[in-house]
Amino acid sequence: MDKIASPPTLITAMIAPAQVMRGQGAIAQAAEAIARLGQRPLVIGGDRTLKAVRTQLQPVLQQQAMAAVEASYGADCSEASLAALREAIAQHQADLIIGVGGGKALDAAKLVAHQTSLPIVTIPTSGATCAAWTALSNVYSDEGAFLYDVALPRCPDLLILDYDLVQTATPRTLIAGIGDAIAKWYEASVSSGHSERTFLIAAVQQARVLRDLLFQKSADALRSPGSDTWQDVVDATVLLAGVIGGIGGAQCRTVAAHAVHNGLTHLTQSHGTLHGEKVAYGILVQLRLEEMVQGNRLASSARQQLLQFYSEIGLPKTLSDLGLADVTIAQLQHAAEVACASSSDIHRLPFAVTPAHLMAAMVSTIAPIADSWSPDAGTGRSPDETISPGGSQPTHPSSFLLHPFPPEVAE
Repeated sequence: MDKIASPPTLITAMIAPAQVMRGQGAIAQAAEAIARLGQRPLVIGGDRTLKAVRTQLQPVLQQQAMAAVEASYGADCSEASLAALREAIAQHQADLIIGVGGGKALDAAKLVAHQTSLPIVTIPTSGATCAAWTALSNVYSDEGAFLYDVALPRCPDLLILDYDLVQTATPRTLIAGIGDAIAKWYEASVSSGHSERTFLIAAVQQARVLRDLLFQKSADALRSPGSDTWQDVVDATVLLAGVIGGIGGAQCRTVAAHAVHNGLTHLTQSHGTLHGEKVAYGILVQLRLEEMVQGNRLASSARQQLLQFYSEIGLPKTLSDLGLADVTIAQLQHAAEVACASSSDIHRLPFAVTPAHLMAAMVSTIAPIADSWSPDAGTGRSPDETISPGGSQPTHPSSFLLHPFPPEVAE
């Protein structure tokens, strides 16, 4: 009997929002675009964000005679928060979701819109993440620990990037967004840089363009909020970073840098830092792993380049910079074990990583290039002993992985 041929592999790509409106005063010009999606919107955000945006958004909704109500997502995009939002949708008989705020608010709005089969408008209030673009939501515990992510069947129906609104956010949010966005290169290149598939090649090359743009423009942008250069960097963190994940898919979105972020969220001491700050630190950890496990000298050079860039714009370089100067070995091990869980994106690295490897990398992000390391050395410390973040651990020679650099920093 002839065997039945297996159907060809089907890849579904959620690349971009159906419509993107960007510019100064974009919200005021979006009334008709919003009204095409529904007449009874539920506006989801944090308490402070909803209050801050109300004066801009309410006139736009009233202009189209939309019956809108607001709902706070709480502190996190958690199961309890999502349940409360679904109840609010039912009570209002909402036919449209408008998400306003940062990453967690937008993740909650996107996910509850998917769960209730409603269209979704995203309005980012800062340049801190690309959550306004992506077909992805992260779910956290009520205590703020990362639990899992949900791939959504489509990107938002409408994204409104209002530069005037984003400019009201603190500079720290854009700095964090730069850290989150620049990770795309370091993660996509290590997971997919070898691929010969068209979309993955495109995603990796766009990640390189994004990295170079941020190297060249970030410092000037932070010195001149609202300028054309500042708008370029906001476009990079909110839009272009989302494009890369859309084209390249999950393996171009997150590898070790985001896995480190996920592990750190399980330490309550880290909750005062932003998503992109933890991810930026995670890039240094990933490069350190490449140095230690692979003996990758180019990763060493990339790390030194990033340390200089971080110093220039104010991104964290060590656990101490993240407010974790007093973290214990036991706490660090817990974060490392979460980051190395079997389902973790850290396993997209082209080599095996253990919690011991990761802990060594996490405490040596500013180590000199010349350090050497044995993965069997162990810590030799009590689990309750505090560590010295930024101390050195070292490299174990192995294979090399290419990390190209922009011309101006390629010496």
